[in-house]
Amino acid sequence: MDEYVDLESPIHRWDTRCKLIGLTTLIFAFATVNSSPLILPMLAISGLIYLGSKLPLLFLFHRLRYPSLFVLGLVVVLPFVSGNTIIGQIGYLTVRQEGCFAMLLITSRFVAIMTLCLVMFSTSSVLTTIKALRDCGISPILADLIFLSYRYLFEIGHQFKTMEMALRLRGFQPRHINRRNLSVLASLVGTLLVRSYEQSEQVYQAMRLRGYAGNRLSETSPPSRIRAKHPRTDLLVSPRDLGADASPLRGSTESFTRDWLSLVLMILCLIIGVIFMGVAVL
Repeated sequence: MDEYVDLESPIHRWDTRCKLIGLTTLIFAFATVNSSPLILPMLAISGLIYLGSKLPLLFLFHRLRYPSLFVLGLVVVLPFVSGNTIIGQIGYLTVRQEGCFAMLLITSRFVAIMTLCLVMFSTSSVLTTIKALRDCGISPILADLIFLSYRYLFEIGHQFKTMEMALRLRGFQPRHINRRNLSVLASLVGTLLVRSYEQSEQVYQAMRLRGYAGNRLSETSPPSRIRAKHPRTDLLVSPRDLGADASPLRGSTESFTRDWLSLVLMILCLIIGVIFMGVAVL
């Protein structure tokens, strides 16, 4: 997701906190769209925002490829099973007007919402986005969990590729679906889960040794040093190694932005979101 965070565009310069609030409002507003006159404005707004971010169109198509297959599998049957107004016949299948409208509506909302999500998370680094979430009021512990999950997701993926390569070198062919291969894959997943759990324990203990306890130092830790049990020896950490917050997202909450352009864009998104929600309710 950090591939295009260094581009120069108005969306990249948009304050991350304002961007999160504004685009999230639009996402929830687009999720309430249930009438055909709002489909084109919804797609136009999401398209203009994406063009303003200067992200490549190929990036959008690549990211939408697999989710689109899932959505397509859900909506492709709607024109034949939903509604009472018949508009055509394809062999033994009856095409219904309400089903076609439902398919168009769901597909349009999916494209618009996914486009805004890509803009929101691809125009700022992951670390900047998580810090912005903290500034917007998200729990610091939850923010740390999101960051660490993202960080070690790649490590787990690397371990999985290493184990898969070892299996292939021993003659394992994952494309052949049979009982033996399913058993091997189950063992692979189980081993990966155990390794992930052990690594998470090691990371947590390392953070505790540096004074991590959510937002502050642990009240149960001795003031002079922290002693951690280790299979071989005890590890000692001096007080100067401990900060007020050993979180990977170290830093106090900043005051809200004074960038008036960012505030204007956020307010504009809020107004558009309220309009869409109002029209949807009416």
